[in-house]
Amino acid sequence: MMQRHSRIYIPGHRGLVGSALQRYLAHQGFGNILTTPRSELDLRDQGAVGQWFDQHQPEYVFLAAAKVGGILANSTYPVDFLQDNLQIQINVIHHSYRTGVKKLLFLGSSCIYPKFAPQPIKEEYLLTGALESTNEWYAIAKIAGIKLCQAYRQQYGWSAICAMPTNLYGLGDNFNLQNSHVLPALIRKFHEAKIHQHPQVTIWGTGTPRREFLYVEDLADACVFLMQNYDQPEIINVGTGEDLSISELANLIQKITEYPGELLYDPSKPDGTPRKLLDVSRIHHLGWQAQTPLPRGIQKTYDWYVTHAQGN
Repeated sequence: MMQRHSRIYIPGHRGLVGSALQRYLAHQGFGNILTTPRSELDLRDQGAVGQWFDQHQPEYVFLAAAKVGGILANSTYPVDFLQDNLQIQINVIHHSYRTGVKKLLFLGSSCIYPKFAPQPIKEEYLLTGALESTNEWYAIAKIAGIKLCQAYRQQYGWSAICAMPTNLYGLGDNFNLQNSHVLPALIRKFHEAKIHQHPQVTIWGTGTPRREFLYVEDLADACVFLMQNYDQPEIINVGTGEDLSISELANLIQKITEYPGELLYDPSKPDGTPRKLLDVSRIHHLGWQAQTPLPRGIQKTYDWYVTHAQGN
């Protein structure tokens, strides 16, 4: 069990997930949180990562660092998404084990599952079919991270667990239209269209794919819950257990941002996976459930965007 004084390392603490974890742990009274900015430690550099672990000796690690992005970014930079994530994962996992970290939580992604997996997606569906081509490079890297954690557990008996969150959003999200995910991208599109009085907003694809969204503060709560209550080799899904279509999402964001114009869909752009809803019965059985309804989470995220992130 993590104690309030335990040395807790969050690689990727400035990202969406890492920053939420840092806020949540601090709020819960954990006072010994270790972080280091990318400018001071390149997690792709094995030697530098080893030196950092030797010096700081963390006891628990939440591996939230990753190169992430939406369909456009994954399609444009396949080498970066595969190579950078593999390097980060291998270095952090290896040196965590080598220096005696008591437990590591590895954060994967729902994109690890087959494109046409039965819905809702159970954990055992991993590696039972082909991946979605628009994010396969990221997915393959994440699958390798899962297997590396399981390998360390099998060969050395080391406590490494793997959580698979659904699509995330929230405070500190990436709103860059070139490499963001669908929800923050829509927030920015609608807000800017409202400010500049554009008569229409164009949305990629047909609007028919269905997606599940989890507020990142809920994920932080789930990660700490799992670190304290779960120690098995099997991956575990983290989500809400509810989904909606992209068109329904767009209508919801249009209402929250109070954009009065018209919505157009561009079917020449890729839709991605038709549906991606996680089966969260395993984590529910352990005693955890998400607490933030989607409209409330989007409103909080939009308010944060208006205050902090316009133009970024």
